[in-house]
Amino acid sequence: MAVSILLVDDDQAYRSAPLADTLRAAGHDPVHEAGTMAGALSAAARVLPDVALVDIGLPDGDGFQLSCELAQLAEAPRVVLISADADAADDATARRVGAVGFLAKEQLQDARLRRLLDPRDPASASDS
Repeated sequence: MAVSILLVDDDQAYRSAPLADTLRAAGHDPVHEAGTMAGALSAAARVLPDVALVDIGLPDGDGFQLSCELAQLAEAPRVVLISADADAADDATARRVGAVGFLAKEQLQDARLRRLLDPRDPASASDS
């Protein structure tokens, strides 16, 4: 199932090339991008994405705070927290801030990401 995705990562090269291209190749379109917390909130209100992939480290806040703020939107996206640091969070921490899970960036091309992106899969939030 194709979903619209908002990628939030301050590394523009990473956001645009490997990740956005991978998501588009998997049929997810549109893929929107933001590099800051403020940009993500503005984009989310404007484009109403189904899912937001949110990096934990952002220049104007962090992914935990952004996840909480996205959850307050009238049409809140499913949030998946991501980080280059595999120890930055875990699924329990992600769920406490309103996200459905956490993935290290090295895992962003595996089957677990596909399950977390699918809003029809209620088990995705508790998948390990």
